[in-house]
Amino acid sequence: MQTRQWPVFQFVSYLFVLSQLFYFSHADVGTAARYTPPYLPTACYGDDQTQFPSSNLFAAAGDGIWDNGASCGRQYLVRCISASQPGTCVPDQTIQVKIVDYAPTAQSPPSTQSTTIVLSETAFGGITDIAVNSINIEFQQV
Repeated sequence: MQTRQWPVFQFVSYLFVLSQLFYFSHADVGTAARYTPPYLPTACYGDDQTQFPSSNLFAAAGDGIWDNGASCGRQYLVRCISASQPGTCVPDQTIQVKIVDYAPTAQSPPSTQSTTIVLSETAFGGITDIAVNSINIEFQQV
C-alpha cells in the first residue's frame, strides 16, 4: 500500500493559515466611550504635554484594563464592531491608541460611564461615522 505524503508547500501553507487564525483570536471585546478636552492632568503623566501622541490617538483605561496603573503607556489596537445605530462603525478601520489616563478620574467626563476604554475625540472619530455615546469594540494590546 502506498502512503500519500503532503507536499512541503501545502504543509507550510496550512501552518500559515492556522497561525493567522490564532493571531486574530487574541482580541477581546468590550465597550468604548469618548471624552473631550481638557485632557490634563492625567492619572498617568500629570500635566506633561508630551504624553500625547502626535496623532492624538490616545485613551483613558476603564477598570477592566487599568491594572492599578500598569496600563499607562500601553498601546491597543481598537476596532468598532457595532453600536446602537446601524452604520456607526467605519468598516474595517482599526486604530492604535496609547493609554494616558484612568477613565473614572479623567479631567473630562466620558460620554458613557463604566466602559472598557474611553477614546479621545480624534480616536473615537477615527472608527465611527455617527456621533453616539458608546460603541462595542474589539481591542488587543500591542
